[in-house]
Amino acid sequence: MPTTRREALQATLAMAAASACNWRRPGRPNILFVMTDDHAVGHSGCYGNKLVKTPNLDRLAGEGTRFDSSFVTNSLCAPSRACVLTGAYSHVNGIRGNSEAKNSIEKLDPNVPTYPQLLQAAGYRTGIAGKWHLSHDPVGFDSWAVLPGQGEYFNPTFIENGTRKQHHGYATDVTTDFALEFLKQQDASKPWCLVYQHKAPHRPFLPPPRFAKTFDKVEIPEPPTFDDDYSTRKVAAEAEDMRFDISLEPDYKKEMPAGLDAKAKKKWIYQRFVKDYYGAIMAIDENLGRVLKHLDDRKMTEDTLIIYTSDNGFFVGDHGWYDKRFMYEPSLRVPMIVRAPGARRGATHELMTLNIDIAPTILDYAGIPQPESMQGASFRRLLAGAAPVEWRKSMYYTYYENSWVLAGKGKEAMSDPSFQFFTPHRIGPHRGVRTATHKLIQYYAEQDYWELFNLEDDPHELRNLYGKAGTEPVTAALKSELERLQRQYKDTA
Repeated sequence: MPTTRREALQATLAMAAASACNWRRPGRPNILFVMTDDHAVGHSGCYGNKLVKTPNLDRLAGEGTRFDSSFVTNSLCAPSRACVLTGAYSHVNGIRGNSEAKNSIEKLDPNVPTYPQLLQAAGYRTGIAGKWHLSHDPVGFDSWAVLPGQGEYFNPTFIENGTRKQHHGYATDVTTDFALEFLKQQDASKPWCLVYQHKAPHRPFLPPPRFAKTFDKVEIPEPPTFDDDYSTRKVAAEAEDMRFDISLEPDYKKEMPAGLDAKAKKKWIYQRFVKDYYGAIMAIDENLGRVLKHLDDRKMTEDTLIIYTSDNGFFVGDHGWYDKRFMYEPSLRVPMIVRAPGARRGATHELMTLNIDIAPTILDYAGIPQPESMQGASFRRLLAGAAPVEWRKSMYYTYYENSWVLAGKGKEAMSDPSFQFFTPHRIGPHRGVRTATHKLIQYYAEQDYWELFNLEDDPHELRNLYGKAGTEPVTAALKSELERLQRQYKDTA
């Protein structure tokens, strides 16, 4: 039996390689995994938006399953990507915070297998195009063309199998050019997996010129929590540099009309911000259409598993904010649309799925055993309309960014009332549990500050009920469940 992570990885890759001889169509499909950056639920047609046009995402939803309770386990770019690749939480895969810099102290654990490595060992041709955002070169891919770090929207530089080269054009278009180049090299003799990941619609939202003025004459409705006063949520009140009216004014100062009062400035910034966001999303959808057309033309569509999701949710004016990180719903929830061979069409699903479930699902379709390091579960049966007997009724979330700073200060510092812990957007490390009806969040860097929400009565999470009379039973039950999930996922931090 393997005794170390490296030995376990070697054994897992050997098992995947042994499965290569079992390749038979249509049992093991091609795989197209599509990930965008900061694409929030509710900002595409198939999730109910009447303004932004996304016919190709709508097509996928009509031909597959739209998941309405899909969540990330750590709402930040690099950690979410690592969780998808490994099917494991951040404390297992090694990426707790954003870590695209080459000198990052965080590295994806090389002894934790990723689904591309396992597919490659099993005979799949593997490629990645677009955003990577980890601190090392891609592994497990036969060919790769990735943006360095966040990359640029216009005339972006790509790293192509180790060589840097600048390309003329818009990043979403160029990413798709690389994706199509990979697909054109494939044939029916060997299965393939393409990881197709966009920079867009990450801030700063820069749509291509063809969509830059699409919404000029449209008034974008503000979300119901746009003027949230954070009256019952201490940490939320302190997250000032996520606010439209405080943090974003310098970005638009040269374009903003003169003489606006504070309220009018906030509204003006919101309108400009969201219109650019929508333009970037429409470019993603348009390019997805290019890829789907290629699959149609090559008669590969029916034999390809297609998964669309985003690396995290996003506050698009919700609570008066932009960005993500918090365990609140707009940040925690992500779109996920799956079109699978032989699965239901035009379906929706409410059972909780997590980003760590994606890798196990891909391996399930490929006929590759799930390694022990993967903590998610295949949702293949959900796509067929058959709910497993045992499926999660709660989910565990943990946000770590800059938690190593805390570790250096020690628990004594955290217990000191004068201790101040500052992170990007003033959001310290926290963890929590979510059920179908409630959410409990523990801000353990804030002298153990807690929040409790009844999601049925308060879906926008405006009223923190923690410590209120009558909530003792549900609080105790959720704390017990939080501890159980920590044990289950072996998170002892």
